[in-house]
Amino acid sequence: MALPKRLHPPHLPQALIDWDVKLAAIGDSKTYCKLLNVLKYPKNSRTIFFKNKEQTQNWNGLKFIRGKKLLKDLTTWGIGGPCNYFVPVFDQTQLLSAVRYCHVYSIPYVVIGKGSNCLFDDLGFDGCVILNRIEFLERIEPGVYRVGSGFRFNHLGVLSCNEGFTGLEFAGGIPGTVGGATCMNAGAKNIVKTEGNFQTLNRVDLSFGYRSSPFQDMKDLAAIISVTFRLQSSVSARKRQLELLKRRRITQPIGERSAGSVFRNPTNLGVSAAELIDNTGLKGSSIGGAMVSHIHANFFVNIGGSTSRDMLNLIALVKDKVDKKFEVELEEEVLYFHPYCNYIDRER
Repeated sequence: MALPKRLHPPHLPQALIDWDVKLAAIGDSKTYCKLLNVLKYPKNSRTIFFKNKEQTQNWNGLKFIRGKKLLKDLTTWGIGGPCNYFVPVFDQTQLLSAVRYCHVYSIPYVVIGKGSNCLFDDLGFDGCVILNRIEFLERIEPGVYRVGSGFRFNHLGVLSCNEGFTGLEFAGGIPGTVGGATCMNAGAKNIVKTEGNFQTLNRVDLSFGYRSSPFQDMKDLAAIISVTFRLQSSVSARKRQLELLKRRRITQPIGERSAGSVFRNPTNLGVSAAELIDNTGLKGSSIGGAMVSHIHANFFVNIGGSTSRDMLNLIALVKDKVDKKFEVELEEEVLYFHPYCNYIDRER
């Protein structure tokens, strides 16, 4: 079967002109629950029940909530059961403390922002979910912004364009945080590392590709703390951003419960994942409460009451149909968190 011709312009070029990033890392590969793509649904599954009756635990000024936080409240898909531990952090010191706590007590953990590309299981997550609320913004000089990794990416895009700087026009309609966008390269870096130290990486130290970044393969990375963006002045930045937002409202299911693009676009084929799915006749296909959007075929929406099994089965169905028709194996962009972190293939 011949591939359909490309129907829309190619992906926007990388918008960032120059930047650096602050990273943080703590623990080791045994305690760090690595993000992963979709796995086989666990057999003999049951909801995670927590034996510890304490509802909260305090450690170094942080309050860890035990077994009560529902993960569906932390993601744009609105899917997910309870997590064993939950703690919000508001600065890099709190983040460091939270990861150290998980390291000391050998608790698997994940750090999330707005949860815009996450799929948690209905069974829950037998580990710790650290909610990133590091939301500061500093103007170093005109066009140079140092931003906390928990800062809303779309807010930064609108703010920078309103102040007359180009480079983040595309960010105006993208959900999620600066840290999440940087890790997935949705379009800069201070980090925390697993040995318990901070590290700053400059733009020249990092190599980015389409929807990929070196952070995805860093085994000693705990979290991105902040990103510095260096943008150029432009009198037309806001106008271009408004044009992009108008197009996005027409071509994407804005206002519906989605996680953004489910699959990466295939490389070197000149065709997008959405076009492949659309030409397989799968728009509007549904399993339970999960449905392929009528507006954009690479957006799957929770039309009401979708379970993680519904969404995983729909993802598997679409992959199978596209592979059989076009002999193209789609690769998931959305990240699925297995309820039992010890089952994860840590090499992925």
